[in-house]
Amino acid sequence: VQLQAFGGGLVQAGGYLRLSCAASGRTFGSYGMGWFRQAPGKEREFVAAISWSGGSTYYADSVKGRFTISRDNAKNTVYLQMNSLKPEDTAVYYCAGGTAQALSVMPYTYNYWGHGTLVTVSS
Repeated sequence: VQLQAFGGGLVQAGGYLRLSCAASGRTFGSYGMGWFRQAPGKEREFVAAISWSGGSTYYADSVKGRFTISRDNAKNTVYLQMNSLKPEDTAVYYCAGGTAQALSVMPYTYNYWGHGTLVTVSS
């Protein structure tokens, strides 16, 4: 399984972006997916997770109410809609997949990772 994330860019504070993560492989719809981010000089942190069916989601407190994770299994794609962006959201965002654990927040539980897409929020 290969994951490719795209949609990052430069946006002003208060703006929005929509990240997409396209997955190869026929088993996309059978495992949970997640988004993580890593800011310069910081560890990779959990952002959001979604169950295999899309029926359940979970968010980090720092993005709850502003970000929305969703998936379209017919298109093998997971999305992260990011609204009301803040400068502290600046990071490289990674999509991850292949976890058997429902709504996992731990990076080591994910088997597949995309290369990441940079999101920069200016103040």
